[in-house]
Amino acid sequence: MNSPRDSPVGTLLREWRQRRRLSQLELALAAESSTRHLSYVETGRAKPSRAMVLKLCETLDVPLRERNTVLLAGGFAPEYRETGLDDADGTRTALDTVLAAHEPYPAVAVDRHWNVVTTNRAMGLFGAIPDLPGDRPPNVYRLALTPDPPDAPIRTVNFAEVRTYLLERLHRQVRATGDPVLRALYNEVVAYPVPPDEGPDPAPIPVGPFAVPLRIHTPAGELRLFSTMVTFGAPADVTLAELAVELFYPLDDTTATTLRALYETPPPPPEPARGIRSAPITPSSGG
Repeated sequence: MNSPRDSPVGTLLREWRQRRRLSQLELALAAESSTRHLSYVETGRAKPSRAMVLKLCETLDVPLRERNTVLLAGGFAPEYRETGLDDADGTRTALDTVLAAHEPYPAVAVDRHWNVVTTNRAMGLFGAIPDLPGDRPPNVYRLALTPDPPDAPIRTVNFAEVRTYLLERLHRQVRATGDPVLRALYNEVVAYPVPPDEGPDPAPIPVGPFAVPLRIHTPAGELRLFSTMVTFGAPADVTLAELAVELFYPLDDTTATTLRALYETPPPPPEPARGIRSAPITPSSGG
C-alpha cells in the first residue's frame, strides 16, 4: 500500500526498479545518484527533475512509451513522439527494406504485443496470415499456439517443444514489462490444447546451438529453421521502438534449397479466402 507521501512518479519509478530486481543502492550507483535522494523520490519527499526522471528511466531500461508515462506523472511533457507507421518519416520504408532484404527467407514484423504489422513475400510460402473477425489483428502467439489439424498440409512437427519455448519467452516478457495486455495474452494461449508431437524423428537434427529448432511439414518436404529477433537501433519514436522483426533462417542445405525454389516459383492465382493461417513463429536465437 502506498504511503500518504507517495507521488505518482515515485510510485512508477519504484515499480520499475522492483521489476528489474534492483535495490535502491544498486540503482542509485548506476544512475550516479544517492540512495537517500532516490528514497525521497520514491516516497514523494523529493520531486525529481526532468533530467533525473529520464536518467532513471534509461538506467532501468524502461520502454519509451512508459517513459512518457513516467514523465507525465512527474508533471513533465512527453519526451518521445509517437507517429503512425506510414507517416512521412521513413519508418515504413526502413521496415520494408529489412523485410525485402531477407528474401528468399521468411520474415515478419510485429508490434509490442506480437500483433502482425507486415510480412515479406517469402512469408507467404507458408500460406496467408488470416483476417480475423472483429477488430483483433492477427497475433503470432495465437497463430503459433493454435494446434494444427493432423491432416493440415502445413503443420509444425515438434509442436509441443516449440510451444514450451514460446510460452517461456512470453512469460519472461510479461515479468520484464508488467504489460497487462501481454499478461492477458499469456493467460489465453497457455490454455490452448496441446496435441502430441508426431513421434521420434527418423533423422534427428544434430546437436547445435539452437536447442529448439522449428520443424515444419509442408508438401515440399520438411523444413527446418531457426530465427532471430532484430530491432531498430537507438529509436527516438515510440512506434519504431516497439517494432521487432523475426527473421527465419534455414538449418540445413535442403531447407535453404527448398525455400529458394519456392520463392522463385511464380505464385498461383489467388483463391477465395479460407482462413489459412501462417506458419508458427519459431523460437528466437536472440531472446
